[in-house]
Order: sequence, then C-alpha cells, then structure tokens
Amino acid sequence: MANSLSGGAYFLLLLCVSDLVFGQIRYSIPEELEIGAFVGNIVEDLATTVRELLARKFRLLSDEGMLYFELNVENGILIVNERIDREELCLESLTCSLSLELAVENPIEVFPVEVEILDVNDNSPVFPISRFSLQLAEFFAPGARFHLENAHDPDVGTNTISTYQISSNEHFGLEIQTRTDGSKIALLLLEKPLDREQQSSFELVLTAVDGGIPHRSGTAKVIITVTDANDNAPVFNHEIYRTSVLENAPKGTLVMKLKAADLDEGANAEFKFSFSNYASHRWGELFNLDADTGEIKVHGLLDYEKSNVYELEVQAVDNAPHVGHAKVLVRIIDMNDNAPEIKLTSVTKMVPEDAASDTLIAVFSVMDRDSGENGHVRCRIPMSVPFKLEMTLKNHYKLVTSELLDREKTALYNISISAWDAGSPSLSTNKTIVVSISDVNDNAPGFTQSTYNVYLMENNTPGASFFSVTALDPDLDKNGDISYSILENQIQDVGAPAYFTINSKSGSIYALRSFDYEQLKNFQIKVQAQDAGSPPLSSTALVSIIILDQNDNAPLIISPLRWNNSAAVEIRPHSIYPGYLVTKVTANDADSGQNARISYQLIEATDRSLVTMGLYSGEIRTTRSFTEKDTTTQRVVVLVKDSGQPSLSSTVTIHFSISANVTDNPSERLDHLRHREYFSDVNVYLIIIFGSTSLIFMITILLLLVLKCKQDRNNMRYHSPTICCCCLRRNSNDVFNRRPALNQSLNYYGAGQTLPVSETYSYRVRLSPESSNSDFLFLKACHPKLPLSDNSVGETSVKT
Repeated sequence: MANSLSGGAYFLLLLCVSDLVFGQIRYSIPEELEIGAFVGNIVEDLATTVRELLARKFRLLSDEGMLYFELNVENGILIVNERIDREELCLESLTCSLSLELAVENPIEVFPVEVEILDVNDNSPVFPISRFSLQLAEFFAPGARFHLENAHDPDVGTNTISTYQISSNEHFGLEIQTRTDGSKIALLLLEKPLDREQQSSFELVLTAVDGGIPHRSGTAKVIITVTDANDNAPVFNHEIYRTSVLENAPKGTLVMKLKAADLDEGANAEFKFSFSNYASHRWGELFNLDADTGEIKVHGLLDYEKSNVYELEVQAVDNAPHVGHAKVLVRIIDMNDNAPEIKLTSVTKMVPEDAASDTLIAVFSVMDRDSGENGHVRCRIPMSVPFKLEMTLKNHYKLVTSELLDREKTALYNISISAWDAGSPSLSTNKTIVVSISDVNDNAPGFTQSTYNVYLMENNTPGASFFSVTALDPDLDKNGDISYSILENQIQDVGAPAYFTINSKSGSIYALRSFDYEQLKNFQIKVQAQDAGSPPLSSTALVSIIILDQNDNAPLIISPLRWNNSAAVEIRPHSIYPGYLVTKVTANDADSGQNARISYQLIEATDRSLVTMGLYSGEIRTTRSFTEKDTTTQRVVVLVKDSGQPSLSSTVTIHFSISANVTDNPSERLDHLRHREYFSDVNVYLIIIFGSTSLIFMITILLLLVLKCKQDRNNMRYHSPTICCCCLRRNSNDVFNRRPALNQSLNYYGAGQTLPVSETYSYRVRLSPESSNSDFLFLKACHPKLPLSDNSVGETSVKT
C-alpha cells in the first residue's frame, strides 16, 4: 500500500508531469495515494490566475474523474478525492488513466485532463493453490522439464513477478521462461536422474518474487512423487497454434481443433485435452475445450474492445500422467458492433434572437469503441438550421450559430447531431439538442391599415365608441404588449385629445363631444401604437373621420317675412286671372343632400279652389278669376318640409287681400294679356293712348310732389291734410313693412340662381273722396328720415 512506502520512494513515484499537448493536460500519480494528495496545479498549467478561473466558473465535468479527484477552486489544485486501486480500475492493463474535462465559461472552453495512474507494488504474488503434486517417472533423463503452477500478481511492469525460486535440493532446479505478454513461468528442471528406490518423493518450496522495491513474494509447496512405467508424454503436433475468430461470434463457434500423439501403447497412450491449471479463469468463460476431440469452441461473448488477442495454454495428459503442453494464440477480429457515442459537455438551452454569429451553443465529444475504420467517426447537423459544427480537438466539437436568428420565423430548434463511423455497414447515433430562441424587441407594431376611413353620424352621443383600430406585433410578452394613443394634432384650432380619446389596450376610439355636420364635416387624427419593449417601438395610422349629415335642421322660411308665424302679402287686384302669382314662399335648409331638398304644400286655405301651390317652386298662384262671391281677405297655411328621414317641416300663414281699387301689376298680367282672346287691335290703341295720358299725368303729379316735399322739409312738423308724405321706415310693428335687407338674397329651390331683393319703399296712398271709384291714386313719397304720421282710415299701403 502507498502508506507503507518510504518518503523517498513516494516522491520518486509521484511523477506529476503536466504537459499541455494539443490542448490536453496530463498528470501522472501513483495509485493508493492518500485522500487530499496533490495531483497537479491547474492554474499554473493553464498559465492563468485563480481569480480569472473563478470569474469564468471553472469546474470538473467528468463523472468518473470527479469520483476520484477534486478540484480546489480556491487555489486551482487538483487533489485525490478517493482511494485509487489501479488493479481494480484497470485490471491487468499495462496503461491506466482517468480522463477528466475542465470547463470554463465566458467563453465556454473545455480542456481535457488525463491522469495516468502508476502502478505501486502493493500486491504480493499468489499461487492458485498452496500445495500441488507432480508425479515423475523414474526413468526421466536429466534435462527433462515439467510445468509448475504459476503465481499471479495483479501488479504490472516491474512490480509483477520477475522470477521464481525453489528450495535447495540435489535433483531439481528451475528454468524461467518469458511468455509473449511478458509474464514469467517456472519449469521444473530435472538435473539429476531419479531413483524411486532411494527416494520416492520430494517436498519442495516454490517461491514467486516480483520486481518491486521492496520485493514481494509468495510461496507454494510442490509435492513430487516418483513413479514407474509409462515413460512417454503426449506431444502436440505444434508447439504454438495460431487462429482468429470474429468478435461477437455466437456460442459454439469452432475456433480450432488440437492434435497430439503419445508414443506409448495401450492405456499408457491414452490422454485427455484440457487447459493448463495455471490458465486464467477467464479462458474457461470464453472458450470450451473438448477433452476427447481437442475442439476449442466459443463459450462466451468475445469483445475486441476488451481484448484483441488471447493466449491459451493447453495440455494433453495421459494416464501416467504424462503431460504435453502447447500454446494457442487466438486473435479477435474487430467487427463494427459499437455505434458512436455522443457525450454532451455543455449546452445553452436559451439563445436571444439577436445573438451574433459564432455564438457558442453546445460543447460535446464523440467516441467509438471500435478500432481502425470502424472507430473513425464523423459528425454533422442538418443544413436547414442556422447552426454549424466546429472541431476543437480530435473528436471534440462545438456547436455555434452560423447566421442571425429570428424568433418570429422559428422560435424553437430541435438540432439533431448525427455521428456515424466508417465501418461496413456504418453505424450511427443521433442526439437532439433543443434550443429555444428568446424574444428581442425587433418588430414595431403594425396597423392592419395605414389609413382608416370612418363615417360618424352627427349629433353622436359623447363618450360612445364609434371605431376600433388594430395593430399587430409578432414579438412576445412585453415586447408585443401594444398600447394605443392619439397624437396631438389640431382640429379647429383645438388639440385632437380634446375631441377624442382611445382605449390604450383595445384600440377603441371614443368621441368626447357631439359633432355638428353644419360646422365640421371631416378631419383627421393620428393614432399611435407602441409596444412595451426597451426601447419601445411604435407606428402610426391616419384615421380620416367623415361626419355624416343628419336631418336635424327644419327648413327656415326666408320669404315672405313673418311675424308671429304669419306673413302678410300686399293687396292683390280684383282682376286676378288664372295663374296669377299671389306670392312666393322661399325657404332654406342648413342640412345637405336629401335632407335639404325642400317641398311646399298647401295644407289650409280660405278657399282651396282659388289658389294652388307649386310643390318645389313655392309659388302660390290663382287657379281662377276672382268673383264677387269670394272673400276679399284670403288666408293660406303653407307647410314647408325637407326630404330627410324623418322629415322636418315648418309652416307659415299668409294673409292677402283682394281690392278692386288696386292697380294691377303689368308684369303679373303680361302673360295673361298675351292670350289673344283677351284683347284686339282696338284695345291695343286704347292702351297706348291711356298709357301716354297716364304717363303725362304721372309726370305732372311727380313734379307737384317734389315741390311739396321741399316745403315739408322746411316745416317737418306739419303735413298736408290731403296728401301725406311717408318716409321709408323699418318699423318692426308694421307687418307690411318687414322686407329683406338690401343686400339679402333669396334662394329659390331648383332655380339655379340667386335673385337680389330690391330696396323696399313705403308709400301712403289716399283716395280722393271725390274719386273713390277712380283708378287714379295720389301718391306722395316720404323721405326715409321723416317720421310717419298716423293717417285716417281709408289709407292703404302699396309696395314698389
């Protein structure tokens, strides 16, 4: 044991050699070291510092190595963690080592560490039995050799058996032979003829000595009995047999057939085949030797990876017993029966989508227990993934990114690593690495439309939602959490947020006030969608809002002017005719389209048979001539309505009087007189004469009126008792004097033009008592600045 070694021998065996060859650290230590014994200084061998290794989180990865070794992270020294028995760990293999892997991060690197376990002479040679017998015929000549039981020492190299010794005697000596594997065997050498009558038996001590320092030994007793008679041993036809067999050959497969002969006759020539007594017990597990036929057959599972050659010691024993010996060398032919193995060292399961190319994903190694081409391994991954393999050391690889990642296209990768050997047929292994792509805020929210056209009915309810916008963001979690807002822009010199608000989560837009089509017909607002990423990304959309007209304005009657919802129309002559224009009702509607299309309807009249009304013109015309039976004061009620749904309307009550003494308006009778049945050539002459006379008379009257007006200006307090000058007045109490302003225009539905309203003048007309039935009127125009005086009954008002 290591504890029994002297201090000097211990340090001679502690050959801790640290070599960094092709990135691999190698140490050599003797077996049986105490727990905590020094193995190597990782920090010095990596030419770094403990602080750097601590920062890079260095650690051991090998499960097997971590059972026997421990890495002190405070000083970077590798120490023994468990008692190491080389014989238990590596059996009789000449070389024995443990493989470790040292991993560091930032970046991830893996350093292979190999610790060679050196043999210590901690085992003494042991014979399979402590006492064995030999029977030797007395006639054996000097120089005869006899196989003895060999000892077994599990140590290797110089620590295994180096020689045999036998107790001192005069007849026997030892001959030491070395086998092909380097092991020693002892042959008993007859140096002096035997004489059974002098001495029939011998008891010798056989000692096996190893080459360790200090030496260790084991003993066994050899009992030799001298016999008579059969003096020939069986002899094999070959001293060494050579053959080969495939590994994994099925049980019962014939390996070879032995042949031997005995020169004796009869019973002395009979012999049996068997494995030598000192043969390894493993041979009996792997091979079977038929004692009668000499056939060697496969009995167990042959594995090239455990041993590629077996050296069998066989013997033929007759009844003497005489023993003949031979060797059988069985070479195992390697078969491609081991698939490659993939061992993952480090795996990164989550990678951000903005990771740069050559980002390390995983570190792994591959191995194949087969040899030659059968153990030559290649690796690959699918070409369709954005990753690639790079070889770091022999059979060591790292998986890195080969291009930029995009989580929105692929969020999860199942990367299949395939490893296959060069055997025939080739064997392969697959291992899948699952790599998730973490989200990065690299996508701005996108509206389903860049521009939205929204129609909103006027008089909408404040606070009600009338439209929703939608934006999509393919990012995840907060990177895809969208909030909506309305950007500041002006609507009638007021910021948009004063008119609208938006639900930041759903995108529903709410109107904060009611809109009037007659004041605002359309406008635009900008809506922004912004995610919650860092930094946040956003986009905007334009919402065009078009206000739709609602029939919320009743027609407004412009003409004739009304007072208390009634209108008075000038006095019409008694001589009205069919089609005579009594008056025209004009209205306007602030709405648009169908809601502003106005129609007129006569809903009530003093005599419906007398008047009719144009549906769209608003003109009230007579349908027949006036008769004595008709009432001189007529009243009609006109309904003015639009075409909206529902329809809105206004009404006006119109009063007009028919008087026999009112001069007919030539313009109103023009069309009537054009009908030939109403006049002849004589009538034309009479009209011309009458018109000329009237013109001269009117000029005279006007001159008189001008002179009278000059007198009235000098004395404004007094008026003529017979002729009164009336000034132009705008008296709100006079229904007949209410007319549109000078610059006011009247809009006639369907007329296609706007007609100006002439200036309104007022006249006071007085009929002469002497000519109350006359058609001639005495008129006096009044200055607009002069007050109107109250006139006696019988005066009437005429408009020009």
